[in-house]
Amino acid sequence: VQLQASGGGLVQPGGSLRLSCTASGSGNIFALHNMAWYRQAPGKQRELAAAITTGGSTNYADAVKGRFTITRDNAKNTAYLQMNSLKPEDTAVYYCNAVHLIRPDLSSWGRGTQVTVSS
Repeated sequence: VQLQASGGGLVQPGGSLRLSCTASGSGNIFALHNMAWYRQAPGKQRELAAAITTGGSTNYADAVKGRFTITRDNAKNTAYLQMNSLKPEDTAVYYCNAVHLIRPDLSSWGRGTQVTVSS
């Protein structure tokens, strides 16, 4: 699948943003992928922020638990990351990732979207 991420921007501390990741592909291909959002801050390694399986199970990095929510809408071929109570340390480029349920070697990345939390 090809992934298109959007929704980043500049927000003040305590604010909210919602990122979207839309997949292109035929049939129900999106529904067969586990989805995740990673982030990479300047000078740091890329890290997992949140993930959701094809069945809807989720997991979160400790740093974002209780503030971020990952969801998916298979009818729209889209995964979302709702980010609330944003902190300056959430500033990063956010990337969406799709991994095929049966073929984990089939992994796709979207182009990153910048999230900047600053007053």
